[in-house]
Amino acid sequence: MTIQAKNGFDEVVTPEVLQRAVALGRSRHRGSIHAQSLRYLPDTRALMITFGDQTAIVLPVENYSELAALTGRELQQLSLCFAGSALCLNDRDLHVSIAGLMAMSQPLLEVAKTVTASYNGSLRTLAKAAASRENGKKGGRPRSLTHPGSV
Repeated sequence: MTIQAKNGFDEVVTPEVLQRAVALGRSRHRGSIHAQSLRYLPDTRALMITFGDQTAIVLPVENYSELAALTGRELQQLSLCFAGSALCLNDRDLHVSIAGLMAMSQPLLEVAKTVTASYNGSLRTLAKAAASRENGKKGGRPRSLTHPGSV
């Protein structure tokens, strides 16, 4: 599929155009990681990444090959970049995605899957509403079948 690029340089910035651009920026902002602070914890040789609501994750440096080779001083010099979505060390031209680091941790990945499944299961959609109505016409949700020997 080919997408033709638009040239919007000659578009007049009206209040409506500005409002659309701000709304688009907000929608894109919601769907990605935006860390607020980064701190190196030398006692545990870990990085603590804090988000806007003051929740945080702690990532042991040794679990990540990109970070394990860094000295303590370099780890202290790491900063947040790309609107809080990555860790950067300009002296080494190092840019590491926070989402990528989190995805490399099996326990964090399992937590993310569980939270996503719970969220998706609680969503109300037209398809779910229609299925619920159909089940209601048949007397409600079908009973689960029990296997012989189960209680």
